[in-house]
Amino acid sequence: MRFTSYNIQYGIGLDGRFDPERIAACLRNADIIALQEVTRNFHRNGNVDLVRTFEELLPGYFSVFHAPCDLDAGSSIENGRAINRRFQFGNMILSRWPILCARLIMLPRTRTVSPMNLQRGATEALIATPTGPLRVYSVHLDHVSPTERISQIEFLKERLINYPLEGGAISGAADFGFAEPPHPEEFVVMGDFNMEPESPEYNAMTGTADAFYGRSLRVGNPVDALAHLGRLTPQSYSWIHPDDPQRRMHLDYCFLSAGLITRLKDAWTDYEATGSDHLPVGFELH
Repeated sequence: MRFTSYNIQYGIGLDGRFDPERIAACLRNADIIALQEVTRNFHRNGNVDLVRTFEELLPGYFSVFHAPCDLDAGSSIENGRAINRRFQFGNMILSRWPILCARLIMLPRTRTVSPMNLQRGATEALIATPTGPLRVYSVHLDHVSPTERISQIEFLKERLINYPLEGGAISGAADFGFAEPPHPEEFVVMGDFNMEPESPEYNAMTGTADAFYGRSLRVGNPVDALAHLGRLTPQSYSWIHPDDPQRRMHLDYCFLSAGLITRLKDAWTDYEATGSDHLPVGFELH
């Protein structure tokens, strides 16, 4: 199985062009996709519904989208009818296999005066993969405050580890006439974490490396796929500053539960992609 995560910056690349087709072109080899900065009714990309756009560009995929940030964008009464126009900014998951259930996990945030701080979230999807049910998360953390990112990571990790106890989107589903969804321990977390390797936030996610043993595989600490395979270097990057292309940072990650590491085959960054200010990152499982 091939996984890809991509912060698509609402479809606009470093060249300033809105081109969702070139984004979709670099995703078609993936089996499961996590997208961030997916928008509906955003003036910066011509008010396009990117959820529908990617569903049409990738018709062989099941999908789920959640928008933790949802604002009025010019709703009005027209010819006696209420026209509801909403700006939505969120995370999407696409899968070649059915999505059994999904939910939005709202992450902690604090009110700012400046700069902008919008509500962040994680879209969770329970996917019926050929090797069994798997939880997949598309995540986008705060972009300006390390302290806020740490609180978001701590909250998210509690949801990851406690899922078998909390039950995900539903439990006791028979009361509604549905089959009870499975509650697997294993998970994949992908997205734009807005943190650099070995930063305090990164260590909050993965655990701090021991000077001799490095990072041990522990149930409570997700594992960075790229770093585990030795592919994360000081030269690695996944974001390019739009006004200064020489300014680059590694901000995007694919994390796996420790129990999946024996199946980890490959991990990469797509340095050829041009559809966003971010680059796609991905990995492959046996």
